[in-house]
Amino acid sequence: MCYTKLMKKILIVDDSQKWIDYHTIAIQELSKDFKIETANSAQNAFSKITANIDNPFDIILTDMQMEIDFLPFYAGEWLIKEIQMLKQYKNTQIFIISATNNIKQIAEKYNVKYIPKYMCKTVDAYSIINQI
Repeated sequence: MCYTKLMKKILIVDDSQKWIDYHTIAIQELSKDFKIETANSAQNAFSKITANIDNPFDIILTDMQMEIDFLPFYAGEWLIKEIQMLKQYKNTQIFIISATNNIKQIAEKYNVKYIPKYMCKTVDAYSIINQI
């Protein structure tokens, strides 16, 4: 698929295919000006992130609770830390979308945005993404 530089590249990371599909549909309802890729784990996401190092994603949405390989951190928290170490991704907007009860504290710790999953019942919850 060919896309123009005006299109924003989004990576959706979640271990639940239902949530990946839900986020994808909601974002597409906001705008067709997004090129969406998906990953079903933090490790898979990091592979896609490094493969796109010369043309970074503009926006990354990540769940927190995925594979357990990163304890004591959530997999999504590990992913955020890794992304923030890559200078090519310094302008990338990261959103935590999770049911984790300490989502706000994690978002504040890494200076990223967050949307609790319970708020994702309407497309309006995703409108902040469309403003970037």
